[in-house]
Amino acid sequence: MKLPESYYLGDDVVAISKDLIGKYLFTCIDDIITGGYIVETEAYNGAIDRASHAYGNRNTQRTSVMFKQGGIGYVYLCYGIHEMFNIVISVEGNPLAILIRAIQPTDGIEAMQVRRNMPVLKPTITKGPGSVAKALGISRKINGFSLQSDTIWLEDRGLTFPDDQIVAGPRIGVAYAKEDAILPYRFYVKGNIYVSKPNK
Repeated sequence: MKLPESYYLGDDVVAISKDLIGKYLFTCIDDIITGGYIVETEAYNGAIDRASHAYGNRNTQRTSVMFKQGGIGYVYLCYGIHEMFNIVISVEGNPLAILIRAIQPTDGIEAMQVRRNMPVLKPTITKGPGSVAKALGISRKINGFSLQSDTIWLEDRGLTFPDDQIVAGPRIGVAYAKEDAILPYRFYVKGNIYVSKPNK
């Protein structure tokens, strides 16, 4: 069962980022279903968050998707190399997003290996946001797609982790955000082999 549209309309980006741990993310690209459950996320708190692309209400061609009603994907290119997938939440005009940093693969693993050019399965297949997007076939072609679509969606299959198994800490690669760089807006499953470093 797909997560309902109402799930994405909340405005507590930190709480939802934590709640997404254990939810399943799926894509159907070229008629191949791939996916797994989320083990690492990062919250980006919109206009007031120096680490957010939409800080100061920057509404540009790239960030315009973030200003739409929640329940769509925001895919952007990082460093001109890696495409990254974010979930847009909240109401129209409030640009909140959650970066999916890692999943534990469960479905379509062979297809993921082909996309990642990885003949032997390793945890790096979906470790880090660029790896997640590539393994799931996510590109900017589906930027702005509804998470109710049959191309990309999330499911709640009842998988949960106790609070003491979910670590909260600073986000990765946002030193430019000054004091906002140390906010505990990154969540991950303690000890999970698919979580990007550091996982301590």
